[in-house]
Amino acid sequence: MADMSNETAPESQPGSRAETGPAAEPTESFGELLSQFEKSHAHAGKGEPQRLQGVVVSISPEQVFLDIGYKVEGVLLRSAFENNAEAVRPGDTFPVSITGRNEEGYYELSRFRVAQPRDWSGLEQAFAQKLAVAGTVTGAVKGGLSVDVGVRAFMPASRSGAHNSAEMEALVGAAITCRITKLDVADENVIVDRRVVLEEQARALLEERKAAMKEGDVVTGHVRSLVSYGAFVDLGGVDGLLHVSDISFRRIAHPDEALSVGQQLEVKILKIDPETQKLSLGLKQLQPEPWQTALERYAIGQRVQGAVTRLADFGAFVEIEPGIEGLIHVSEMSWAKKVRHPKDILSAGETVDAVILAINPEERRLSLGLKQALGDPWAEAPRKYPAGAQVEGPVTKLMNFGAFVEISEGIEGLVHVSEISAEKRIAHPRDVLHVGERVKALVLAIDPEKRQVRLSIKQLVPTGIDEYIAEHKPGDVVSGRVIAVYSAEIVVELGEGIRARCRIPASAKAAAPVKTPAAKADLGSLSAMLQARWKGSAPAASAASEPLSPGQIRSFRILGLDAKSKKIEVESI
Repeated sequence: MADMSNETAPESQPGSRAETGPAAEPTESFGELLSQFEKSHAHAGKGEPQRLQGVVVSISPEQVFLDIGYKVEGVLLRSAFENNAEAVRPGDTFPVSITGRNEEGYYELSRFRVAQPRDWSGLEQAFAQKLAVAGTVTGAVKGGLSVDVGVRAFMPASRSGAHNSAEMEALVGAAITCRITKLDVADENVIVDRRVVLEEQARALLEERKAAMKEGDVVTGHVRSLVSYGAFVDLGGVDGLLHVSDISFRRIAHPDEALSVGQQLEVKILKIDPETQKLSLGLKQLQPEPWQTALERYAIGQRVQGAVTRLADFGAFVEIEPGIEGLIHVSEMSWAKKVRHPKDILSAGETVDAVILAINPEERRLSLGLKQALGDPWAEAPRKYPAGAQVEGPVTKLMNFGAFVEISEGIEGLVHVSEISAEKRIAHPRDVLHVGERVKALVLAIDPEKRQVRLSIKQLVPTGIDEYIAEHKPGDVVSGRVIAVYSAEIVVELGEGIRARCRIPASAKAAAPVKTPAAKADLGSLSAMLQARWKGSAPAASAASEPLSPGQIRSFRILGLDAKSKKIEVESI
C-alpha cells in the first residue's frame, strides 16, 4: 500500500486520524500488488471502487481468464458464474473489480464492486458507504484473523465465513473481500467482516441467476429433496419445484418412484411467478409427447397389453405405454355376465390384454375392450349350436315369460314358458325351475346377429303321445274315455296324458250340451284299457247311438296324427 498520510487531526475532533509518522515504511503487500492499477487509474478518487470491463480470453477446468486492459490478465473462479460457467464463452464481457494478485501473478478479480482504499480517508469513505474492500489475511490471532486492508484490521472468527479451524488456517495468505464494520481512526482500530460480503455476493449471484432465467429455458440441477407432491431441484442456488405430474408421462403416485435425492437432472422452466419468483419445472416436457404419434403405433382392432392403473365405478384405466392410458368400460369387460363394478373381475396393478375399440389423440382418449380380447363367443355359435342340437347349462334368470339358460360363456338361450313342460300348463317358470339349476334343452333356433337362441326343455322329454303317434296310423280303431263334452268338440282320453279331439256327430249336435263337466274316472275300466296299451278294443257303451257323455268308454277311429304339434283327431263309431 502506498505510504500513509502524515497529516494529523486535532485531538478535539472525534474520528480524526492519529499521527502516523513519516511515510518511511517500504511499500508492502497490497500496495505492491496494486501498483500497476494505481498508475493506470491515477485519476480515480481515493478508495473509489474501480470497475473494469473484462473480456473472456480462455476457460480452464477451474478458472476463467479475462483481458482487463493490463499487461497481465485477470482470473475468476468458475463458481463465480452461473452453472459453473458452463455457458461462458471466449469473447463474453463482464464488469469486474481487482481484489489482488495470486501466486502466479494474475490479477484476482471479483464480479462485484470492491473498494481499494490507500489511506485512512479511503477507509472512512468505504466505511460510510458500506463498500466491500479488498484485503489480505496476514495471520491467525486470538479470536480471529489479522487482515491487511491498507492498515491492520481484525476479523472475528465468527465473521470469517469459515466453518472450522482448518478453513480458518487455509485463509492465511489469501486475498479476500470484506466490509468494514467498525472504524476508530483515533485508536487505529478497524474490524472487518467477510461473512456478510459472502452472503451478499451469494444473494447477488442468486438474483443474477434468477434474472437470467426465463420460461422455456432448459437448465441443469440436482434433486435436493422429495415430497409427496413433487421434487425440489437445486439449480445452482435457485430452487424450483418439479411437480409429480410433470415428472413423467407415466402416472406415478410419489416422486420416489422415478427420482432420488442428489440425482442430476436436466429440466425445463415451465413458469416463473412474477410476484414470488418461484420456478415451476418440467421433466417430461423434454421427452416426445406420446399422444402426438399414437396413431403411428396403434389402430382400432389392435390387441394391446397394459397394467391396470386405477379402478372407477364405470370402468378400469389401463396404461399401455408411459403417458397413454385407455379406459375399459364395465360393459366391455365380459360376454358372460353384467359387470357391476370393475373390482369384480380386475384389480389395480394387474396386467391385462385388451383390444382397441376407439382412439382419439386430440382428446387423449382410448377406448379398450377386455371381452374382445377373449374372442366373441357368438362368432362360432351357429356352428356349435345349430337348430336341433342338444345343450346343457345352468338357469341364470327367471322371468314371467320364460327362463334364461347359459349354454356357454357369453351365450344365453331363452326357454319360453310354453316350452318348459309338456305335462302341464305352467303359470311361471319358478313353479318348476330355480336359478342355478342345470337343465338340458333343445335348440329350436339361433340368430347370431340379434344374439338370441330359442330353447325347449319339454321337447327333449319323451312323452306317451310321441310313442302313441309312432305306433298308430289314421284309420285305426282305438278305445278311449270321454273327458269333456263342449259345444264344438269332445275331449277324449286315449291313454295316460294322451288326449284327442273328437268330432261331434251331426245327429248329436242338437242334443249336446254346451259344456258338461268331467265325471269321476272309472279307474277299473281305465286300468284295463292301459294294460292293453290302447291297441285292443275296450268294452263299448251299451248302445253305439247313445249320446257321448263324460265317463263313457267308447270306440273311436283315428282321423289324423300330427307328430310335430302332438295333436290327434278321432271320431266316435
